[in-house]
Amino acid sequence: MGVVFGDIGTSPLYAATAVVATARGAGAEVDRTFVYGMTSTVLWSLTLVVSILYVRLFLRTDNDGEGGLLALLGLLRRTLDRSHGGRRTVVVFTVLGMLGAAMFLGDSVITPAISVLSAVEGLEVVEPSLARLVVPLAVVILAGLFLVERFGTRAISRLFGPVMLLWFATIATCGVRGVLETPEVLVSVSPHWVVLYFADHPAAAFLSLGAVVLAVTGAEALYADLGHFGRRPIARAWAFVVLPALALSYLGQGGHLIASPKAADNPFFSLVPAPVTMPVVVLATLATIIASQAVVSGAFSVVHQSGRLGVLPPLRTVHTSSVNSRQIYLPAVNTLLAVAVLVVVLTFRSSAALASAYGIAVTLTISITTIVYLAHGWTSRRRLTGSVVVAGSILVVVLVLLAANLAKVGSGGWLPLTIGALVFVVMATWWTGQRHVSRGRLALETTVQRVEDVLEAHGSVTRTRGTAIFLSRHSGVVPLALRSMVEQNHALQRHVLLVSWATADRPVVPAAERYRVVAVGDEGVVEIVATYGFRERPRVGRLLGQVQRDAPDAMRGVDLGTATYFVSLSVPRLSPRSRMPRWAQRLFLGLYRIVPDTVETLDLPRERTVVLGRDVPL
Repeated sequence: MGVVFGDIGTSPLYAATAVVATARGAGAEVDRTFVYGMTSTVLWSLTLVVSILYVRLFLRTDNDGEGGLLALLGLLRRTLDRSHGGRRTVVVFTVLGMLGAAMFLGDSVITPAISVLSAVEGLEVVEPSLARLVVPLAVVILAGLFLVERFGTRAISRLFGPVMLLWFATIATCGVRGVLETPEVLVSVSPHWVVLYFADHPAAAFLSLGAVVLAVTGAEALYADLGHFGRRPIARAWAFVVLPALALSYLGQGGHLIASPKAADNPFFSLVPAPVTMPVVVLATLATIIASQAVVSGAFSVVHQSGRLGVLPPLRTVHTSSVNSRQIYLPAVNTLLAVAVLVVVLTFRSSAALASAYGIAVTLTISITTIVYLAHGWTSRRRLTGSVVVAGSILVVVLVLLAANLAKVGSGGWLPLTIGALVFVVMATWWTGQRHVSRGRLALETTVQRVEDVLEAHGSVTRTRGTAIFLSRHSGVVPLALRSMVEQNHALQRHVLLVSWATADRPVVPAAERYRVVAVGDEGVVEIVATYGFRERPRVGRLLGQVQRDAPDAMRGVDLGTATYFVSLSVPRLSPRSRMPRWAQRLFLGLYRIVPDTVETLDLPRERTVVLGRDVPL
């Protein structure tokens, strides 16, 4: 309840307020047609985008149990590989996936700010003089949230479910109160009110769609959490708890607006009975803290996956749970998010002002996820199916929502777009630079089949006792460290393991498919090629232990306890001949400096590891 539905579950705090404010700004009056049309638009947006697109379609399309845009992108790339899709097609969708992930991270800055501000603004309903405390309290709450991230959420996460269940029960109860005030608001369940709404207030209705999308924020997080909880628990929680509570809340706010048009400034808290307003403010604050924590954790997961897939530099990752590998903490990301969120709060200072900045990144991410889903559906079946047709139809609706949000670019929508654009530039620069470095490194290395040629070219090479393990990201090559050993020292250990690994477009690779062993020539050289999922961390020690148990013949004479590890490090350098602009090369070099130590990342014994660097021009 807390992790999956925290974001979308707290949207009633500000969604209806934003829709009313946008429509009134466009000249619409808060009459019955407006309220019925607004409520119907919100309800049918929830139905089409969340219930059908995400819960019905996307949750059934998983990458070995994992969900989210990047997991879906990996699934598409695997499908394209099997169907021999063009390399250019893979590049296009990889770039599209990077753009969607960048927009998700841009949205991650806005969500905690608007959620906590909207909850604390309930104090203004209790006592208008408390308005001056809203921003300081929001800053304190958010600062505290980011400070405790390093300790993990295992201890307090036990409270997430009960708090969110109480929250959904509360908004449903308040919604029933508003429906009882104006029972005829139930007619807005009919979609024909959407048509009447656009017929009576065309300009206001279209512009208000930019605020309606606030009701479906959190849908992407719902899909991304598929691997944590599974499809059935998410679908059942949505159908039996979350959707009914949200529907009652929006219907109740609509009914209350008809009965009391003065409540338009804050229909949610105006609907709460005065004696319990303060407890509801406290509950709303707790719910938004949970929603914010879920969004921050989602940002950690996206950056972590991006690093494994090669579109962001791998960052230092701390596992905050000994039993759940998905509970991670990225110090660099936490610091950047904290600074960005607090700056946003201090700049915009209210949820109403932030509403104009919210939504455009959400609709862009939803649009890109739908496009990737359609591409996967078409590529895997090569024919139109019911799910593809339905998703394509809903994509038209999402694109209309996106068009309405574009009208908010000048009034605040520039913020998530700017953040997303900066993240995308970083992703594209790192991805491109890595490709340049890989090509430069491969140009310096020779194929494994020519190991004997390397040795014969230095006829005085002495084979010493012991085991040398040479690590490389590329299979089928002679690592630079091996060549350096032979050329500089004219010596090489009697037993040589060439260990390489690659990251697959799947979250986890089964142990049976973890590696393959290739014996190379008669020079005591064995190549081991490993494959890891994008959620897994390469651990060379565990890998070689598994090989020793499963394939003892390939490891005959190898002593892992005394073996020396050699890491070939490609050190990128500025190049006047590079296709990358000078600024992009400098940005890549800056990103390269924050990559964690390879010895630590691969879990190598530092006292028996030698790192040999070789300059590689960009």
